Amino acid sequence: MAENTNQGTALTQQWLTEIQALKQQMVELQHDRDAAWESAQKWRQLYNTEAEQRRTDAQLSQQAIASLKADLHKLQGIETRTLPATPVTAIQEEIAQLQSVEELQTKLMAAIKERDRLLQALKTEQENHTQTRKSLTTALGDAIDSLTRERAEARGQGAGGQG
Repeated sequence: MAENTNQGTALTQQWLTEIQALKQQMVELQHDRDAAWESAQKWRQLYNTEAEQRRTDAQLSQQAIASLKADLHKLQGIETRTLPATPVTAIQEEIAQLQSVEELQTKLMAAIKERDRLLQALKTEQENHTQTRKSLTTALGDAIDSLTRERAEARGQGAGGQG
């Protein structure tokens, strides 16, 4: 009978030791979880700060580009405001004032050159727009991917702390 009591005491002591070890392990895991959460918060803040800085830089760059384009247009003799549509009668009057075929050819050449230059400016603007759209789409995709990863990690940590 004394032997059964000793075995019972030994088993009880073994269980108490194991329970104490599990409690300690749980405390350590909770501490690790809290440290990981704090680290994730710091990284999230750094990411947000960096993203805001990049947005600001992109906006400043776009403003600088717009300013440089405006200066370039002024240097090329183009005003940045939109020109009013010339009525047909004004065009007809201008053509009527031309005295020779040579004058008409000169006027036509100037108009064609202006058209070509405007088409090139439009093409450049469209390319810049496309590049900006691609950059913004990429940045948005990266942000969504990052947010998805963070949420998945947060769920994984939440489930791991409960199980």
